[in-house]
Amino acid sequence: MLALSGVLVSVLALREFASIVAPVLLALILVIGVHPLTGILHRRGVPRWLAVTTTLITLVAAILGLGSAMALSVAELAALLPTYQDSFTALVDDLRAWLASLGVGHDQILAAVGAVDFAHVAALVGDLLLGVAGVFSNLLFLIFVIVFMGVDAGGFSSRLARVRPQRPEIVGVLDDFVRGTRSYLLLTTVFGLIVATFDAAFLWSIGVPLPALWGLLAFLTGYIPNVGYFIGLIPPALLALLEGGPGLMLAVIVAYAVINFVIQSVIQPKVMSDTVNLSLSLTFLSLVFWSFVIGPIGAVLAIPLTLLTKALLLDVDPNTRWMSSLVEGSRPAPSEDEDGEADEDGADTSDREHPASTESTESTCRVEPATGGQAAVPARTDAGPD
Repeated sequence: MLALSGVLVSVLALREFASIVAPVLLALILVIGVHPLTGILHRRGVPRWLAVTTTLITLVAAILGLGSAMALSVAELAALLPTYQDSFTALVDDLRAWLASLGVGHDQILAAVGAVDFAHVAALVGDLLLGVAGVFSNLLFLIFVIVFMGVDAGGFSSRLARVRPQRPEIVGVLDDFVRGTRSYLLLTTVFGLIVATFDAAFLWSIGVPLPALWGLLAFLTGYIPNVGYFIGLIPPALLALLEGGPGLMLAVIVAYAVINFVIQSVIQPKVMSDTVNLSLSLTFLSLVFWSFVIGPIGAVLAIPLTLLTKALLLDVDPNTRWMSSLVEGSRPAPSEDEDGEADEDGADTSDREHPASTESTESTCRVEPATGGQAAVPARTDAGPD
Protein backbone atom coordinates (compact mmCIF):
# COMPACT_ATOMS: atom_id res chain seq x y z
CA MET A 1 0.00 0.00 0.00
CA LEU A 2 2.87 2.34 0.72
CA ALA A 3 4.40 1.66 -2.69
CA LEU A 4 1.07 2.14 -4.49
CA SER A 5 0.47 5.39 -2.61
CA GLY A 6 3.91 6.65 -3.61
CA VAL A 7 3.31 5.74 -7.27
CA LEU A 8 -0.08 7.47 -7.25
CA VAL A 9 1.31 10.65 -5.71
CA SER A 10 4.21 10.66 -8.19
CA VAL A 11 1.91 10.16 -11.19
CA LEU A 12 -0.45 12.93 -10.10
CA ALA A 13 2.48 15.27 -9.50
CA LEU A 14 3.92 14.53 -12.96
CA ARG A 15 0.52 15.09 -14.54
CA GLU A 16 0.06 18.37 -12.68
CA PHE A 17 3.40 19.72 -13.90
CA ALA A 18 3.30 18.04 -17.32
CA SER A 19 3.86 21.34 -19.15
CA ILE A 20 7.32 21.53 -17.53
CA VAL A 21 8.15 17.85 -17.08
CA ALA A 22 7.37 16.83 -20.70
CA PRO A 23 9.86 19.21 -22.40
CA VAL A 24 12.51 18.33 -19.80
CA LEU A 25 12.12 14.60 -20.44
CA LEU A 26 12.12 15.17 -24.21
CA ALA A 27 15.29 17.24 -23.91
CA LEU A 28 16.92 14.52 -21.77
CA ILE A 29 16.19 11.77 -24.31
CA LEU A 30 17.33 13.93 -27.24
CA VAL A 31 20.60 14.88 -25.54
CA ILE A 32 21.26 11.23 -24.69
CA GLY A 33 20.61 10.32 -28.32
CA VAL A 34 22.97 12.86 -29.91
CA HIS A 35 25.70 12.96 -27.27
CA PRO A 36 27.86 10.31 -29.05
CA LEU A 37 28.47 12.92 -31.76
CA THR A 38 30.46 14.92 -29.20
CA GLY A 39 32.70 11.95 -28.47
CA ILE A 40 33.20 11.20 -32.16
CA LEU A 41 34.27 14.78 -32.90
CA HIS A 42 36.50 14.96 -29.84
CA ARG A 43 38.31 11.71 -30.74
CA ARG A 44 39.04 13.18 -34.17
CA GLY A 45 40.88 16.13 -32.67
CA VAL A 46 38.07 18.66 -32.31
CA PRO A 47 38.29 20.63 -29.04
CA ARG A 48 35.74 19.60 -26.43
CA TRP A 49 33.94 22.96 -26.40
CA LEU A 50 33.65 23.00 -30.18
CA ALA A 51 32.41 19.40 -30.27
CA VAL A 52 29.70 20.19 -27.70
CA THR A 53 28.70 23.35 -29.59
CA THR A 54 28.49 21.49 -32.90
CA THR A 55 26.35 18.78 -31.34
CA LEU A 56 23.95 21.28 -29.81
CA ILE A 57 23.66 23.30 -33.03
CA THR A 58 22.92 20.12 -34.98
CA LEU A 59 20.20 19.05 -32.53
CA VAL A 60 18.56 22.49 -32.32
CA ALA A 61 18.64 22.86 -36.12
CA ALA A 62 16.94 19.45 -36.52
CA ILE A 63 14.20 20.40 -34.03
CA LEU A 64 13.59 23.79 -35.63
CA GLY A 65 13.56 22.21 -39.08
CA LEU A 66 11.00 19.56 -38.11
CA GLY A 67 8.85 22.11 -36.29
CA SER A 68 8.92 24.57 -39.19
CA ALA A 69 8.14 21.87 -41.76
CA MET A 70 5.23 20.66 -39.66
CA ALA A 71 3.84 24.18 -39.21
CA LEU A 72 4.09 25.04 -42.90
CA SER A 73 2.52 21.75 -43.95
CA VAL A 74 -0.41 22.16 -41.55
CA ALA A 75 -0.96 25.68 -42.91
CA GLU A 76 -1.03 24.30 -46.46
CA LEU A 77 -3.51 21.63 -45.42
CA ALA A 78 -5.76 24.23 -43.78
CA ALA A 79 -5.83 26.17 -47.05
CA LEU A 80 -6.41 23.01 -49.12
CA LEU A 81 -9.25 21.36 -47.20
CA PRO A 82 -12.01 23.90 -48.03
CA THR A 83 -11.57 23.11 -51.74
CA TYR A 84 -12.90 19.58 -51.10
CA GLN A 85 -16.32 20.67 -49.84
CA ASP A 86 -18.02 19.72 -53.12
CA SER A 87 -16.21 16.38 -53.28
CA PHE A 88 -17.32 15.56 -49.77
CA THR A 89 -20.94 16.42 -50.57
CA ALA A 90 -20.83 14.17 -53.65
CA LEU A 91 -19.42 11.30 -51.60
CA VAL A 92 -22.20 11.65 -49.02
CA ASP A 93 -24.82 11.69 -51.80
CA ASP A 94 -23.32 8.55 -53.33
CA LEU A 95 -23.36 6.86 -49.93
CA ARG A 96 -27.03 7.72 -49.46
CA ALA A 97 -27.89 6.36 -52.92
CA TRP A 98 -25.98 3.15 -52.23
CA LEU A 99 -27.78 2.63 -48.92
CA ALA A 100 -31.13 3.28 -50.61
CA SER A 101 -30.32 0.67 -53.30
CA LEU A 102 -29.83 -1.85 -50.49
CA GLY A 103 -33.35 -1.21 -49.23
CA VAL A 104 -32.40 0.94 -46.26
CA GLY A 105 -35.22 3.32 -45.33
CA HIS A 106 -34.97 7.09 -45.51
CA ASP A 107 -35.03 7.51 -41.74
CA GLN A 108 -32.25 4.97 -41.29
CA ILE A 109 -30.17 6.73 -43.94
CA LEU A 110 -30.56 10.04 -42.15
CA ALA A 111 -29.59 8.41 -38.88
CA ALA A 112 -26.52 6.81 -40.47
CA VAL A 113 -25.09 9.72 -42.44
CA GLY A 114 -26.95 12.71 -41.08
CA ALA A 115 -24.24 13.39 -38.51
CA VAL A 116 -21.46 13.15 -41.11
CA ASP A 117 -20.28 16.67 -41.78
CA PHE A 118 -17.28 18.00 -43.68
CA ALA A 119 -16.36 20.24 -40.77
CA HIS A 120 -16.17 17.19 -38.49
CA VAL A 121 -13.89 15.35 -40.91
CA ALA A 122 -11.62 18.37 -41.29
CA ALA A 123 -11.53 18.78 -37.51
CA LEU A 124 -10.52 15.12 -37.14
CA VAL A 125 -7.57 15.54 -39.47
CA GLY A 126 -6.60 18.79 -37.79
CA ASP A 127 -6.74 17.28 -34.30
CA LEU A 128 -4.52 14.38 -35.32
CA LEU A 129 -1.90 16.71 -36.77
CA LEU A 130 -2.06 19.10 -33.83
CA GLY A 131 -1.59 16.18 -31.46
CA VAL A 132 1.63 15.22 -33.24
CA ALA A 133 2.70 18.85 -33.50
CA GLY A 134 2.22 19.09 -29.73
CA VAL A 135 5.65 17.47 -29.45
CA PHE A 136 7.10 20.82 -30.56
CA SER A 137 4.99 22.91 -28.19
CA ASN A 138 6.83 25.18 -25.75
CA LEU A 139 9.69 25.15 -28.24
CA LEU A 140 11.69 27.99 -26.65
CA PHE A 141 11.76 26.30 -23.24
CA LEU A 142 12.74 23.01 -24.89
CA ILE A 143 15.68 24.60 -26.68
CA PHE A 144 16.97 26.25 -23.49
CA VAL A 145 16.79 22.96 -21.58
CA ILE A 146 18.59 21.15 -24.42
CA VAL A 147 21.39 23.73 -24.41
CA PHE A 148 21.94 23.53 -20.65
CA MET A 149 21.73 19.72 -20.59
CA GLY A 150 24.07 19.47 -23.57
CA VAL A 151 26.69 21.60 -21.85
CA ASP A 152 26.41 19.57 -18.63
CA ALA A 153 26.62 16.31 -20.56
CA GLY A 154 30.18 17.12 -21.60
CA GLY A 155 31.52 16.28 -18.14
CA PHE A 156 28.86 13.87 -16.96
CA SER A 157 30.91 10.75 -17.72
CA SER A 158 33.64 11.81 -15.27
CA ARG A 159 31.02 12.41 -12.58
CA LEU A 160 29.59 8.95 -13.13
CA ALA A 161 33.11 7.51 -12.84
CA ARG A 162 33.47 9.11 -9.39
CA VAL A 163 30.14 7.70 -8.28
CA ARG A 164 30.75 4.19 -9.63
CA PRO A 165 32.85 2.84 -6.70
CA GLN A 166 30.17 3.84 -4.18
CA ARG A 167 27.05 2.99 -6.21
CA PRO A 168 28.04 0.49 -8.92
CA GLU A 169 24.50 -0.88 -9.28
CA ILE A 170 22.96 2.53 -9.99
CA VAL A 171 25.66 3.53 -12.47
CA GLY A 172 25.40 0.12 -14.15
CA VAL A 173 21.66 0.36 -14.78
CA LEU A 174 22.07 3.94 -16.00
CA ASP A 175 24.72 2.73 -18.47
CA ASP A 176 22.33 0.04 -19.71
CA PHE A 177 19.50 2.57 -20.03
CA VAL A 178 21.66 4.98 -22.02
CA ARG A 179 22.89 2.26 -24.38
CA GLY A 180 19.38 0.89 -24.90
CA THR A 181 17.90 4.34 -25.49
CA ARG A 182 20.55 5.30 -28.03
CA SER A 183 20.14 2.07 -29.94
CA TYR A 184 16.37 2.44 -29.91
CA LEU A 185 16.49 6.04 -31.15
CA LEU A 186 19.02 5.23 -33.87
CA LEU A 187 17.15 2.22 -35.25
CA THR A 188 13.73 3.87 -34.97
CA THR A 189 15.03 6.95 -36.80
CA VAL A 190 16.58 4.88 -39.60
CA PHE A 191 13.49 2.73 -40.12
CA GLY A 192 11.24 5.77 -39.77
CA LEU A 193 13.08 7.55 -42.56
CA ILE A 194 12.80 4.47 -44.78
CA VAL A 195 9.06 4.14 -44.16
CA ALA A 196 8.48 7.87 -44.62
CA THR A 197 10.37 7.86 -47.92
CA PHE A 198 8.37 4.94 -49.31
CA ASP A 199 5.07 6.42 -48.11
CA ALA A 200 5.75 9.87 -49.54
CA ALA A 201 6.97 8.46 -52.85
CA PHE A 202 3.87 6.29 -53.23
CA LEU A 203 1.49 9.13 -52.36
CA TRP A 204 3.24 11.39 -54.85
CA SER A 205 3.03 8.74 -57.57
CA ILE A 206 -0.75 8.31 -57.21
CA GLY A 207 -1.48 12.03 -56.93
CA VAL A 208 -2.41 12.45 -53.25
CA PRO A 209 -1.82 16.10 -52.24
CA LEU A 210 0.89 17.09 -49.75
CA PRO A 211 2.92 13.86 -49.88
CA ALA A 212 5.80 15.52 -47.99
CA LEU A 213 3.49 16.29 -45.05
CA TRP A 214 2.27 12.69 -44.87
CA GLY A 215 5.84 11.41 -45.11
CA LEU A 216 6.84 13.69 -42.22
CA LEU A 217 3.81 12.49 -40.26
CA ALA A 218 4.76 8.85 -40.90
CA PHE A 219 8.30 9.58 -39.68
CA LEU A 220 7.15 11.22 -36.44
CA THR A 221 4.51 8.61 -35.67
CA GLY A 222 7.14 5.91 -36.13
CA TYR A 223 8.28 6.75 -32.59
CA ILE A 224 4.80 5.94 -31.24
CA PRO A 225 4.64 2.19 -30.53
CA ASN A 226 1.75 0.02 -31.73
CA VAL A 227 -0.69 2.77 -32.80
CA GLY A 228 1.64 5.18 -34.60
CA TYR A 229 0.93 3.47 -37.93
CA PHE A 230 -2.81 4.17 -37.66
CA ILE A 231 -2.25 7.80 -36.65
CA GLY A 232 -0.04 8.31 -39.69
CA LEU A 233 -2.52 6.55 -42.01
CA ILE A 234 -5.83 8.29 -41.21
CA PRO A 235 -5.13 11.80 -42.61
CA PRO A 236 -3.71 10.74 -46.01
CA ALA A 237 -6.41 8.08 -46.39
CA LEU A 238 -9.17 10.63 -45.80
CA LEU A 239 -7.54 13.10 -48.18
CA ALA A 240 -7.22 10.35 -50.80
CA LEU A 241 -10.95 9.66 -50.38
CA LEU A 242 -11.73 13.31 -51.07
CA GLU A 243 -9.27 13.48 -53.96
CA GLY A 244 -10.07 10.31 -55.87
CA GLY A 245 -12.86 8.43 -54.12
CA PRO A 246 -12.92 5.07 -52.34
CA GLY A 247 -10.58 3.41 -54.84
CA LEU A 248 -7.75 5.83 -54.15
CA MET A 249 -8.31 5.57 -50.41
CA LEU A 250 -8.16 1.78 -50.60
CA ALA A 251 -4.89 1.99 -52.54
CA VAL A 252 -3.38 4.17 -49.81
CA ILE A 253 -4.52 1.80 -47.06
CA VAL A 254 -3.14 -1.26 -48.86
CA ALA A 255 0.19 0.42 -49.65
CA TYR A 256 0.63 1.65 -46.08
CA ALA A 257 -0.23 -1.81 -44.74
CA VAL A 258 2.30 -3.53 -47.01
CA ILE A 259 5.08 -1.03 -46.29
CA ASN A 260 4.42 -1.11 -42.56
CA PHE A 261 4.21 -4.91 -42.44
CA VAL A 262 7.42 -5.54 -44.38
CA ILE A 263 9.59 -2.86 -42.73
CA GLN A 264 8.15 -2.28 -39.25
CA SER A 265 6.61 -5.68 -38.54
CA VAL A 266 9.10 -8.07 -40.18
CA ILE A 267 12.51 -6.40 -40.55
CA GLN A 268 12.55 -3.89 -37.69
CA PRO A 269 11.65 -6.31 -34.85
CA LYS A 270 14.45 -8.68 -35.89
CA VAL A 271 17.00 -5.87 -35.77
CA MET A 272 15.68 -4.38 -32.52
CA SER A 273 15.06 -7.66 -30.67
CA ASP A 274 18.03 -7.10 -28.33
CA THR A 275 17.59 -3.33 -28.05
CA VAL A 276 14.20 -2.98 -26.37
CA ASN A 277 13.35 -6.20 -24.58
CA LEU A 278 9.84 -5.25 -23.41
CA SER A 279 6.71 -7.32 -23.71
CA LEU A 280 4.05 -6.27 -26.21
CA SER A 281 1.51 -5.69 -23.44
CA LEU A 282 3.89 -3.48 -21.48
CA THR A 283 4.73 -1.51 -24.63
CA PHE A 284 1.08 -0.73 -25.28
CA LEU A 285 0.31 0.05 -21.63
CA SER A 286 3.36 2.33 -21.46
CA LEU A 287 1.99 4.25 -24.43
CA VAL A 288 -1.35 4.74 -22.68
CA PHE A 289 0.25 5.55 -19.33
CA TRP A 290 2.79 8.14 -20.48
CA SER A 291 0.27 9.79 -22.80
CA PHE A 292 -2.06 10.15 -19.81
CA VAL A 293 0.68 11.50 -17.56
CA ILE A 294 2.54 14.03 -19.73
CA GLY A 295 0.41 14.35 -22.89
CA PRO A 296 1.35 13.79 -26.56
CA ILE A 297 5.08 13.84 -25.82
CA GLY A 298 4.51 10.80 -23.63
CA ALA A 299 3.38 8.82 -26.67
CA VAL A 300 6.65 9.56 -28.46
CA LEU A 301 8.82 8.91 -25.39
CA ALA A 302 6.88 5.89 -24.10
CA ILE A 303 9.65 3.35 -24.75
CA PRO A 304 12.63 5.38 -23.40
CA LEU A 305 10.70 6.48 -20.31
CA THR A 306 9.62 2.90 -19.62
CA LEU A 307 13.23 1.75 -19.91
CA LEU A 308 14.28 4.47 -17.45
CA THR A 309 11.52 3.55 -15.00
CA LYS A 310 12.36 -0.15 -15.26
CA ALA A 311 16.05 0.56 -14.66
CA LEU A 312 15.50 2.75 -11.59
CA LEU A 313 12.68 0.77 -9.96
CA LEU A 314 13.45 -2.86 -10.85
CA ASP A 315 16.94 -3.43 -12.23
CA VAL A 316 18.79 -1.34 -9.64
CA ASP A 317 17.78 -3.48 -6.65
CA PRO A 318 18.69 -7.19 -6.44
CA ASN A 319 15.48 -7.75 -4.45
CA THR A 320 13.30 -6.51 -7.33
CA ARG A 321 15.49 -7.45 -10.29
CA TRP A 322 13.58 -10.70 -10.75
CA MET A 323 10.50 -8.67 -11.67
CA SER A 324 12.22 -7.49 -14.86
CA SER A 325 11.85 -10.98 -16.28
CA LEU A 326 8.07 -10.67 -15.96
CA VAL A 327 7.89 -7.57 -18.17
CA GLU A 328 10.52 -8.50 -20.74
CA GLY A 329 9.66 -9.70 -24.22
CA SER A 330 10.15 -13.27 -25.34
CA ARG A 331 13.51 -14.12 -26.88
CA PRO A 332 14.36 -17.24 -28.88
CA ALA A 333 15.88 -19.92 -26.69
CA PRO A 334 19.51 -20.85 -27.39
CA SER A 335 18.65 -24.55 -27.32
CA GLU A 336 15.69 -26.87 -27.29
CA ASP A 337 15.74 -27.06 -23.47
CA GLU A 338 13.17 -24.36 -22.68
CA ASP A 339 11.04 -23.35 -19.71
CA GLY A 340 13.58 -24.63 -17.21
CA GLU A 341 13.41 -28.23 -18.39
CA ALA A 342 16.28 -30.48 -17.41
CA ASP A 343 18.93 -31.20 -20.00
CA GLU A 344 20.61 -34.52 -20.63
CA ASP A 345 22.70 -34.13 -17.45
CA GLY A 346 19.56 -33.77 -15.40
CA ALA A 347 20.50 -30.19 -14.45
CA ASP A 348 17.89 -27.47 -14.43
CA THR A 349 18.54 -24.93 -17.21
CA SER A 350 16.28 -22.22 -15.83
CA ASP A 351 19.18 -20.51 -14.06
CA ARG A 352 20.92 -19.99 -17.39
CA GLU A 353 18.16 -17.93 -18.94
CA HIS A 354 19.75 -14.62 -17.96
CA PRO A 355 23.52 -15.09 -17.83
CA ALA A 356 24.10 -11.37 -18.22
CA SER A 357 22.30 -10.64 -14.97
CA THR A 358 24.29 -13.34 -13.14
CA GLU A 359 27.60 -12.06 -14.47
CA SER A 360 26.68 -8.49 -13.59
CA THR A 361 25.81 -9.49 -10.02
CA GLU A 362 29.02 -11.49 -9.65
CA SER A 363 31.16 -8.67 -11.03
CA THR A 364 29.47 -6.20 -8.71
CA CYS A 365 29.95 -8.36 -5.60
CA ARG A 366 33.53 -9.45 -6.35
CA VAL A 367 36.12 -7.82 -4.07
CA GLU A 368 39.80 -7.64 -4.90
CA PRO A 369 42.31 -8.29 -2.10
CA ALA A 370 43.40 -5.12 -0.41
CA THR A 371 47.10 -4.34 -0.67
CA GLY A 372 49.29 -1.60 0.63
CA GLY A 373 46.87 -0.70 3.41
CA GLN A 374 44.17 0.40 0.95
CA ALA A 375 40.55 -0.64 1.38
CA ALA A 376 39.12 -3.06 -1.10
CA VAL A 377 36.56 -1.64 -3.55
CA PRO A 378 33.95 -3.42 -5.67
CA ALA A 379 35.44 -4.52 -8.97
CA ARG A 380 33.68 -3.37 -12.11
CA THR A 381 35.30 -3.35 -15.46
CA ASP A 382 32.61 -1.86 -17.69
CA ALA A 383 33.13 1.78 -18.44
CA GLY A 384 30.09 3.89 -19.03
CA PRO A 385 29.36 5.37 -22.47
CA ASP A 386 30.96 8.69 -23.23
